[in-house]
Order: sequence, then C-alpha cells, then structure tokens
Amino acid sequence: MGRIIILTGKGGVGKSSVAAAHALRSAQEGKRTLLVSTDMAHNLGDIFRCQVGGKETKLGEQLFALELDPEEILRREFPEAARALTKLFLGSSVAEAEGELFMLPGFENLFSLLSIARLYREGRYERIIVDCAPTGETLSLLKLPELLSWYMEKFFPVGKTMVRVMSPISKLRYKVELPNRDAMDEIGRLHQELVALQALLKDGEICTVRLVCTPEKMVVEESKRSYMYLNLYRYQVDGVFINRVLPPAEDNAFLGTWHEIQQRYLEELHRVFAGLPIREIPWYPEDLRGEEAIARMAEDLLAGEEDFFSVRCQVENEEYEKIDGGWRLRLRLPGAGEEDLSVACYDLDLDVAVGNQLRRIPLPDVLRGARMGKAEIVNGVLCVDFQMADGEGREGATEA
Repeated sequence: MGRIIILTGKGGVGKSSVAAAHALRSAQEGKRTLLVSTDMAHNLGDIFRCQVGGKETKLGEQLFALELDPEEILRREFPEAARALTKLFLGSSVAEAEGELFMLPGFENLFSLLSIARLYREGRYERIIVDCAPTGETLSLLKLPELLSWYMEKFFPVGKTMVRVMSPISKLRYKVELPNRDAMDEIGRLHQELVALQALLKDGEICTVRLVCTPEKMVVEESKRSYMYLNLYRYQVDGVFINRVLPPAEDNAFLGTWHEIQQRYLEELHRVFAGLPIREIPWYPEDLRGEEAIARMAEDLLAGEEDFFSVRCQVENEEYEKIDGGWRLRLRLPGAGEEDLSVACYDLDLDVAVGNQLRRIPLPDVLRGARMGKAEIVNGVLCVDFQMADGEGREGATEA
C-alpha cells in the first residue's frame, strides 16, 4: 500500500522546502518518490535548481517531481465537459477560439487532486509528497470532493434529464448551448472519480496532512484554525513542523529578543498540538536551494525519528455511539468554541458551521425520522444527540 503526505501551511513558512526534504529523504531510503506541487506559484524548479513542469521530471535515482497544471488536466481528461462549460458560460464563438477554456473559479486545483489520485492508483510510486497551496486555498480544495459529491448525488440524475429535454429549446430560443450527451457522460465519470478521490484522501492509513508553521503570532493563529477545520472535514493530521526556530543568542540583543518572542509561541504550539509529533527546524543562515541544502534540512527533519513516513498519529473521527433513546455523533473540533459553532439538521443532512467553514455531513439511514437534540462542544469534541421517535420523520430543519 502506497502513501500520500500533504504538506500545507500559511504562505511564506517554508512548506515547499519541508515537502522537498520529505521527498529527498524518502528517495534516499530507496523508495520511488514523487514530489507534486499543486500550488499555482510553483517553485520546485527553484528549490532543486532545474526545470520542472507538467511532466514527471527525474531529479535523482528514486526521486521525481511534477508541477500540475489543472487547466491542462481538464482539457486532456475531460475534453467534452470542458468544451460544454466554455460554450455554456462564454458562448459558442468564444469556445471555438483557439486556447479559450472556461474554468469555474475555485475549481482549478480539484483537477490536480484527481491527477494525484490517478498517480496513486497506477502504483508507480511508493510515496507521493504533495506541496499544497497555502492553508486557505488548501482547505477550499480539500472540502471540494465531498461537497461536489453531495451535489452530484442529489441533483445530477434530475439535471441529466432536464438537460436532455431543454437542450433543443435553449439553443433555439435563448441561444444557450447546454452540455450534450458526451459531456454529461464525462460529468458522470467525474462524479465517480470524486467519490473515489474522497475515499482515498480520507483513508487515514494512506493519506495524512502535515502542517508547517513558524513561531509567529499570525502563523500560530492560522495553524490552529487550519487544524480545527481539517478535523471538521475528517482529514488525518499526523505531524507539525515548526520552521525557522532561532537558537539562543546571548551575545546579540536583537536576536535574543526575537528568540524570547519565539519561545512564547513555541510553548503555545506545543500546547495546542499536544499528542501530535512535533519537529522544530532551525533557521538556516543560507537559502535552502539545491539538493545539498535540502539534504541538510532532511537530516535535521528526521534526526532521531523512527517510521517517519508511516502514519504517526491516527485518531478516529466522526463516530456514532448508542445512547439512551438514540445515537450520538462525536466529531473532533480542537480549538472550537460554542460561540463559533452552528449546527442544523435537514432530513438526513447535518450542517456543521465553524467560523467561516461549513460542512454538510450525510447521516446514516438509521437516523431517518430521528430528532436532533442538544449539540455541544465537550473537551474539543462536538457531540450531537439524535433521539429516535416513531412516525414519518420531520420536515424542515432542526437547529442548535
């Protein structure tokens, strides 16, 4: 069984370098390793001082790199769907212009994830290390497979019929060209790939997320939120890397002051992420470019570590337990407070909103007809009670 490790963090914390160090050390262990960048600001070529692009580039005996282009993936893998979307949103004349392609805003990197899933299924690499975009974009990216799968399951069968019926009318009367049968078939195939992608990314024995941060106030706060949101979407976090840690500097007042400031945030990070493997990475005096520099970080990164590439921390999330008269859903949300939380139940869908993130959780069929009771945070765990009752269920929403 292969392994996927996703590295993410606030922009500018050095996540690309940490991802590169992961990949280099993995290759040094004799494992065929692929380092993938899904960040549109690709910089793997800058780090390794070579040309890296949309084709797998060999960097060493067992090390390969790839910078994904989501527009090219959409054009290559889903050509009919791409043409249909362009005609629908930009018009037929624009769609026929060479090089024009419509991409729904925010959906670009979804196709990068689909490409990573295919690479994993092909089995050519034992480990895939993913250098993801900054945390805000990564969270938007990682929630898309589940969100789109939900919409596809609810609306695609009806939409497919409506498109077939309305297509002749829309083109003649409204000058709008709806997707044809080939395009709808491709969209259906995309749905199946989304289902498989979601299962892969949330398989905690295969895919985990590792956070990269620095001991600074803004970065610490964003890292805490990211950890909470990753738990909301049921992703397994199995490591935290604190980059650019200054050594004591008693003979330099300026550096000594910054060292003291960092120590406060280091204590907070160790407290917040207690129970997770944490590695502090020193602040190097030179740029981390070239294989020799990355090898130095890899050595510091793995010093004294055993089973560095295995799943180092696995916590069950989204569990159901039997209670008197019903069931209780338990969902880990470390750092969430009651003031940040909103929970509402619509038939067999549970909406959990934390801060500015919303997840719609499909409930098991056994809860059909149940009434949602209290919802509260207990020691970083959201507990939602469902009381079973006779009858035909409920209409509308129940909120807490």
